[in-house]
Amino acid sequence: MENLKEDLKRQIIEALNLEDLTVADIADDAALFGGEIGLDSIDALELIVMLENVYGVKLNNPEVGKQVFHSINSLTKFIEENKK
Repeated sequence: MENLKEDLKRQIIEALNLEDLTVADIADDAALFGGEIGLDSIDALELIVMLENVYGVKLNNPEVGKQVFHSINSLTKFIEENKK
């Protein structure tokens, strides 16, 4: 699971061009939106595409998305539970 978290952080940094962040800067339980990371709705769309392309996971329900995109921990759990 730790490897997935590290990989996920790298993928987020790369997909969203967060050049001023490193993997170590993103805490596993930090709020991705409205928190220290400060992602916005456009970033959410890019993350949805990244999840599908890189991990083969689809996110179709916006209400579920709010919970899934809360933190690296919640994203990791979602990927592990839904990866094909």
